[in-house]
Amino acid sequence: MPTRLRKGRKYRGSRTCGYGKVGQHRDQGAKPNRKCGRHKHKWSYVIRYEPDYFQKKGFTCPKSLKQRTKTISIQQLDEMAKLLPEKQAETVIDLENMGFTKLLGSGKITMPLTVKVASCSESASRKIKDAGGQVQADSDEKEE
Repeated sequence: MPTRLRKGRKYRGSRTCGYGKVGQHRDQGAKPNRKCGRHKHKWSYVIRYEPDYFQKKGFTCPKSLKQRTKTISIQQLDEMAKLLPEKQAETVIDLENMGFTKLLGSGKITMPLTVKVASCSESASRKIKDAGGQVQADSDEKEE
């Protein structure tokens, strides 16, 4: 089709190009890579083709946000104890003051330690006792 017969030539200078008094089709052409309008006029596209676009699904219970446990393993505890100066025969580490709430039993321990923690696993307490240390835990999980 020749350029002189195209619709764009006919509406040159007419401001709304045949789309009414307000110009309903402004701001939508020639921007294919932008993602504007996903919560407005392109909402049906999001629902149909990209249902996980906003990545919100389900319900998060407020109680679960409060009960987060910060854990540390025996391996990390051993590395931490090696960095401490050895002034005493048995090193005391207070994990509660450091912000940890649970001691887990993965890894090996090489020195006797006295560990204060809110809770620990059975394997962690067994490994510390085998190394010659002891666990001072508040919960029922701690020993035997």
